[in-house]
Amino acid sequence: MRALVFDQKLSFDPAYPEPVPGPGEALVRVLKAGICNTDLEIVQGYMGFKGILGHEFVGLVQGGEWDGKRVAGEINLACGNCETCHQGISTQCPNRATLGIFNHNGAFADYLTLPQANLRLLPDEISDEQAVFIEPLAAALQILHMTHISPHHRVVVLGAGKLGLLAAQVIALQGCHLSVVVHHLHQNELLSEWGIDVAVFESIEPKSIDVVVDCTGTEEGFADALTLVRPRGIIHLKSTYHAKPVADMTRVVVDEVTVTSSRCGPFDAAIRLLKRYLIEVEPLIDARYSLDHGLDAMVKAGQKGVLKVLLEMG
Repeated sequence: MRALVFDQKLSFDPAYPEPVPGPGEALVRVLKAGICNTDLEIVQGYMGFKGILGHEFVGLVQGGEWDGKRVAGEINLACGNCETCHQGISTQCPNRATLGIFNHNGAFADYLTLPQANLRLLPDEISDEQAVFIEPLAAALQILHMTHISPHHRVVVLGAGKLGLLAAQVIALQGCHLSVVVHHLHQNELLSEWGIDVAVFESIEPKSIDVVVDCTGTEEGFADALTLVRPRGIIHLKSTYHAKPVADMTRVVVDEVTVTSSRCGPFDAAIRLLKRYLIEVEPLIDARYSLDHGLDAMVKAGQKGVLKVLLEMG
């Protein structure tokens, strides 16, 4: 099968071995996959991963009771036996593998395997292109699971990229005073169409924001969040970093700022939001490439201001 493989460098392999599902696993023929910032960070050394990249996908199950069914898939392959799993926190299983990120080949290929328990059947109302966004939309929803956002809160989202724009739409549903700091005209236009306020960082009064959500993935983003958050306010991190950032932790202590974070989230809730047309994702698609041109797609995805780039398996 064809695959986009990372092993010290990124390469396209037209004859990579097709995966064989193990006990309890399903074979999925990938239809489309989305390139995420995490994929770009892996190429820069994040997680030390070697193998097939990709974790945002839609596909068709091959064989078994779900043969031909269209699915998306949760990316954490938990052991199911440890104390963390027994507590219902399988996304934090210490023995987990993660699709296309850690110890399990991912979705930038013609086929992948996942435990059937990880798969979610998709309703007809959700298109293939929408389905690619279920994983990052679920991650955006996890913000609300980990941080209470009241309709009375002043909230700022930093980083109006792929995840930041999803996070902004999710947070806007809470009815809070929301602004998003933008640096590119396209993001500005999208947010304006959605009725979400845009802001210039310098125009926001320092130490005035109840909740700052950092989706920048940069050291500077956390510093900016510290500038904006009020004493005893909350900084919610959605960023991962391929390098270790330096932060002013003294300021965190002196102003008694709560720093929290979130990672993967609820797929079923993301599917419901898309099915009810409460979140727009198609406008985030900037380019589509065939898997054969996956290397070009990764270059495109890494350009500043570019939003979602899709790989189409054909």
